[in-house]
Parts: sequence; C-alpha cells; structure tokens
Amino acid sequence: MAAGEELTLSSHIQHHLTNAKVCTTEAGVSFNKACSEAGFWTWHIDTLAWSIGLGLIFLWLFRSTAKKATSGVPGKFQCFVEIVIDFVASNVKDTYHGKSKLIAPLALTIFIWVFLMNLMDLVPVDFLPAFAGVVGETVFNVPAEKVYMKIVPTTDINMTAALALGVFLLMIGYSIRIKGVSGFIKELTLHPFSTNNTVLQIILIPFNLLLELIALIAKPFSLALRLFGNLYAGEMIFILIGAIGLLQLPLHFVWAVFHILVIVLQAFVFMMLTIVYLSMASSDNH
Repeated sequence: MAAGEELTLSSHIQHHLTNAKVCTTEAGVSFNKACSEAGFWTWHIDTLAWSIGLGLIFLWLFRSTAKKATSGVPGKFQCFVEIVIDFVASNVKDTYHGKSKLIAPLALTIFIWVFLMNLMDLVPVDFLPAFAGVVGETVFNVPAEKVYMKIVPTTDINMTAALALGVFLLMIGYSIRIKGVSGFIKELTLHPFSTNNTVLQIILIPFNLLLELIALIAKPFSLALRLFGNLYAGEMIFILIGAIGLLQLPLHFVWAVFHILVIVLQAFVFMMLTIVYLSMASSDNH
C-alpha cells in the first residue's frame, strides 16, 4: 500500500495478511516488498519473533509452575497445568503403542505451543499492526503503511510447514530406529501388495514404492495445510469484520467465541495426528 493511496478493503486485507520480511539482495539487506525477488532465503521476522516468544512463554510458565508445585492444595494455575498434562498423557497412552519417553513431552509441547500461536488470533486485528506502524514511523522513520506485522504464526504456511517437517523427520527417525534401514525400505517396497512369488513381488515393488511414498509425504502436507487453512480463514474473517468500523464489536465477539473452539480443536488435532503418525512409524508388525 503506497503512501497517499486511498485505503480500500482490498489494500486493508493485503496489508494485514503480509508478513514482515527480511532478505539479502545484491544491494544488501532489504525489507518487505524488496524481498519479492530475493528467492528462497526470505525470513518472516514477525512469524519467527511471535512463535519463538510464545514458545519461551510456554517454557517459562510450565517450568515455574513445576518448581512451585506443592502436594498440598494447589493454586489455580497449577491445577490447570496438571489437568492439561493428565489430558495429554491419557491421549498418548491410548494412542501411542510403542515405548518412548519423548512422545508425551513432545505431544504436550505441540499442543500448548500451537494453542498459544492460534490464540493470537483473538487479539484485535488492528491493534498490534497499528502499534507497529507507529513505532516504524517514530523510531525508524518508515511510513506506517509500509510496516507489516502478522501476529498469528499459524497463518503463515512457512510456520505450519516447519512444524509438519519436524514431525515428518521424527516419523522417519522412529521408523528406522524400530525397524532398521532395511526394515524401513522393505515397508516402502513390499507393501501394500505382497505375494510369496518372488518374481511377482519384484514387479510390484515400483507400485508399492509409489503408493507408500505418496502416503508418507501426504502426512506432513495434511498437517501443514489443515492448520494453516483453518487459522488463515479465521484471520481473514476477523479482518473483514474489523473493516466495518465500530459495528465490528458485537460481530467480533460472536466470531471470537466460536473461533475459540477452532483454536483449541486445531491444536488438539495437530497433537493427535502427530501421536498417531509416530505410533504408526513405531509399529513393527510388518
């Protein structure tokens, strides 16, 4: 949105859905629109800052609660933490059928971290971007319309893809750890079509490999796109509601109440699918 350009609904939406970017070009370090031709290595600094910051808040809150935990009458936040931990632990116990000390802490981290990132969707859409614009103008002498700030990390496909990639690498690691390299290769090449005829089995290997690779790669894609799509759509609706002025308040409240369910549900779904995929990777019954 250029300086002096009339504010339209389209430019309003585009401004709110644009990440703050930093990249390196031939001219040196560049920001935002100058990064459109920078290629692959473009950093979304707002996504990085908010996701890392929320992750640190999660670690600090749970660590401080664990250090202050008492066997007597617990405080309200300690009760909340214990309920969340019991909830995650019961789901891990019911879903993950292998043996690993990593799964429960991983599931708890995913659930709370994704929940906190989703929760930023409830912050009024104009508040922090407007504050960032004021800071940009007063401190860095950058026009407010050229200052971008997306505060919901999970509305950035790069963030959800990074989370899904982490789960994908864990799936590969658990498969190799449980089944070995040869067992992992056999799982990709000798299933789902199997026969005792050696010649026919060799013929079926390319078909098995194709089907298994598609199923394997589809898992992280589904994780990334499901989380991104739901939160991006929710943020878009908040932006559209915010564009109508003061009348937005009752509509914002109604949508926020409904969206709380989406925020919690998407964090839960991401956690559960991670547990299911790792349980499947840890299975050695083939």
